[in-house]
Amino acid sequence: MEIRANQIDLNGLTFQYRECGESSAPPIVALHAMGKSADSWDEAAAILGKKYRVLALEQRGHGMSARTTNYSFELMCDDLLHFANKLKLERFTLIGHSMGGTVSYLFSEAFSSRIERLIVEDTPPPFPDKPIEIPSSPVAPLPFDWQVVTAMIKQLNEPNPDWWQNLPNINMPTLIIGGGSSHIPQNKLLEVSKLIPNCELVTIGDAGHFVHETHLPEFLAAVERFLDS
Repeated sequence: MEIRANQIDLNGLTFQYRECGESSAPPIVALHAMGKSADSWDEAAAILGKKYRVLALEQRGHGMSARTTNYSFELMCDDLLHFANKLKLERFTLIGHSMGGTVSYLFSEAFSSRIERLIVEDTPPPFPDKPIEIPSSPVAPLPFDWQVVTAMIKQLNEPNPDWWQNLPNINMPTLIIGGGSSHIPQNKLLEVSKLIPNCELVTIGDAGHFVHETHLPEFLAAVERFLDS
């Protein structure tokens, strides 16, 4: 199906998003991982767009969206709220991968009435762990703002405990898809699935962290079964 690239102004900042499917179809908003961009969802959107309106938002600091002086999971959550309001999405399904998955948890905790169903790919909310060292800035140009990395790692190293304490507030049907052989501790995904009241955990073994890229058919099978249930 055709993927359409669009531009939108949100709270004084310019964002890009990609759209697939009929405007009258049930909406799905997809959030990408750190360092990725909205087009990372193109292959999945081309399939899901046959039944749904898929809107992949390019988050701040990534791709063609605004570079800003501040980055945080909370600011990205605010961006999503402005995006949903601007497009008049009263209720929608939310899919988030990695960084986008954390944003999806926070949004669903704060605005549960807006989310029809939640799907998170291979990430728990940040939790206390061994500190991650911030790598030195690469010399080559990047398709995203390096300041995103430093800001996000700081939040990963100093996570807000409310992010886990508020997981029971996520009251919509939720699907967590784990990659099995991933750098993400899969036992943490299990912990999250037990804290969210109506949550299913599906593990796609040996898929790794980028499940929807390496194992797209299995990823879509889990997603479509969940959306149809």
